[in-house]
Amino acid sequence: MSRWLVAPQEFKGTLTAAEAATALAEGLRQGAPGVELDVAPLADGGPGTVDALLAGVGGERVMRTVRGPLGTSVRATYGLLDSGRTVVIEMAAASGLSLLAPGERDPRRSSTSGTGELMRAALDAGCERLILGLGGSATNDGGTGALAALGFRFLDEHGAPLPPGGAALRRLARVDTRGRHPRLAEVELLVATDVTAPLLGPDGASRLFGPQKGADAATVAELESALARFAEVVAPGLAQAPGAGAAGGFGYGLAALAGGRLVSGYGMVARTLRLPERLAAADVVLTGEGRFDRQTALGKGPGALAREARALGKRAVMFAGVVAPDVGTGPSLFDEVVEVSALAPPGASHIDALRHAGASWASRQR
Repeated sequence: MSRWLVAPQEFKGTLTAAEAATALAEGLRQGAPGVELDVAPLADGGPGTVDALLAGVGGERVMRTVRGPLGTSVRATYGLLDSGRTVVIEMAAASGLSLLAPGERDPRRSSTSGTGELMRAALDAGCERLILGLGGSATNDGGTGALAALGFRFLDEHGAPLPPGGAALRRLARVDTRGRHPRLAEVELLVATDVTAPLLGPDGASRLFGPQKGADAATVAELESALARFAEVVAPGLAQAPGAGAAGGFGYGLAALAGGRLVSGYGMVARTLRLPERLAAADVVLTGEGRFDRQTALGKGPGALAREARALGKRAVMFAGVVAPDVGTGPSLFDEVVEVSALAPPGASHIDALRHAGASWASRQR
């Protein structure tokens, strides 16, 4: 009997990873009833990471009221593992793009301060290991909002604190670290990135990801200049580190100032879910995400999973909500790319569309 590993990521803004996995599996069973399915919702440090880790090792959720990307209050959840010794936070829960309507998106002003409030709560509670999942951000502030919530002060040439947001970093003169949270020196801080993007350049925080956060060409240039100034003041050599550009430069800020260690979000989740063992037992690997574009190859979960599958000689199939024209050589990661929107019946819901795509693809494998 053939065995298929079904491991989609979230379809951003429409389906969680668990919803996508359930819908795809239902369609596959409909199209190929005799196939054995191993269902493993995937995450890579972005939204869904807390769910994936709680499902893998167990734990509990904690909810807090914190500041959202533009300062209004939001309710954000994080996870406690190992009886609270390990805390898992998704920055998207407090500082994510999904918290803003399209007309509200403004990466010049949006801040990671709420994520810093979650981190401070975890440190105050005595955690020994803090995992911060980066991905799905509305921000481009280099993590300075979160770091300010942890006691850092970002000052202009007159010694005045900078206002929130990435644009203000153009005026950064120095960083006062004297008030930093004392427990930052005691915990293991793992910064789980969903991309390998550097801080600056064409594949960096501002130029590659800024437009999806509401930045036009002029704003992208402004934010690139601001992050360049941030790097010049803090740690120029770290700007090109893989993952430094994740979540609007949040990866860079935590690595440069808070002792964070940049790690692959996908790799961390994969180990927890025993994906290497499950991959080895599978004949075909089916993954997916809402938009398949050139970011997929930059450390995103589906791209990383496909590479591992291909290395083992397994077929790798991508189910994408839409396929962007900029994928370039991306499709070579996969033996097949199924564009869900192109197959969807008129008026189908997102769940029904993915279910239909799964059934259609599976029926062709007989």
